Amino acid sequence: MTTQRALVEVKDAARWFDVSAPWLERVLSRKPRTLLRAVDGVSFTIRKGETLALVGESGCGKSTIARLLVGLYPLTQGSILFDGQPLSNMQGRGGLALRKRLQMIFQDPYASLNPRWRVGRIIAEPILAHTTLTPEEREARVDALLIQVGLHPSDKTRFPHQFSGGQRQRISIARALAVNPEFLVCDEPTSALDVSVQAQVLNIMKDLQRNLGLTYLFISHNLAVVHHVADRVGVMYLGRIVEIADRDTLFADPKHPYTRMLLSAIPDMTGQGSSRTPVAGEVPNPLNPPSGCTFHPRCPFARDLCKLESPSTQVFKGVEIACHGVVQGWPMQV
Repeated sequence: MTTQRALVEVKDAARWFDVSAPWLERVLSRKPRTLLRAVDGVSFTIRKGETLALVGESGCGKSTIARLLVGLYPLTQGSILFDGQPLSNMQGRGGLALRKRLQMIFQDPYASLNPRWRVGRIIAEPILAHTTLTPEEREARVDALLIQVGLHPSDKTRFPHQFSGGQRQRISIARALAVNPEFLVCDEPTSALDVSVQAQVLNIMKDLQRNLGLTYLFISHNLAVVHHVADRVGVMYLGRIVEIADRDTLFADPKHPYTRMLLSAIPDMTGQGSSRTPVAGEVPNPLNPPSGCTFHPRCPFARDLCKLESPSTQVFKGVEIACHGVVQGWPMQV
């Protein structure tokens, strides 16, 4: 794992969505505004050249963080710095140079590609927006990018529907690389692909990272994929990060009960019957989250303190953890 400086710094970032009833209905019924706290006080750093993976159940806020990082959503509070510059500077023409340095690979390669455009035009679009290359230079750049992701230059004359899912995701990667970014936000880039195709795309991404010095935020719910690509792993629950650790540390010795639950859900293929952490219940309604630690209704080790006070994130044995029980040394064995 790299020990480079921090390229991305997220500090107490929050994104709340107003999901209130229409104004007139709210006034007549005297209902208060309803806020969905999709991301609520998240902090982490990503060092240059590394891959930080974010994992968690659906609806925990992973994709919202991805959109915050590329400027698709504004922050409600907090700050995000990219190479020391606030991402709020991305707005307007003055942020063109900053936007060029970070790109995004979306989950569904078909939905993120214009079906009416040929592949060559799709990949050339960011080149046209961010560079002053001549048409001949743009075409040569598109050809080189297609080769780089394992496709052929002749593929630029075809439409997205003429490719398989894995090939379409390669096109998405080529488009993201078109302006030589430093940082890629990868929002579940292989979840819509077959297992064998996933491996091919992941290997391409690892090769590109090594050859181009890229930095990744990799979002996934597949822990096997995360183990393959990540240097560090952040675990999210209901809009907050509950644990961040080096990949090997987290998989070998998970500390937060929620992390242990996620790892326990991985099928045991060894037949050794390793111990598992049973967790009951469903994810609470994010519009009405539990008080204190939001995981306490499902945690088998919760105490009264967990219901009353939200745990702050602390460094414990080299791991960033938000859990009263872990920090205070409660017995946490089933």
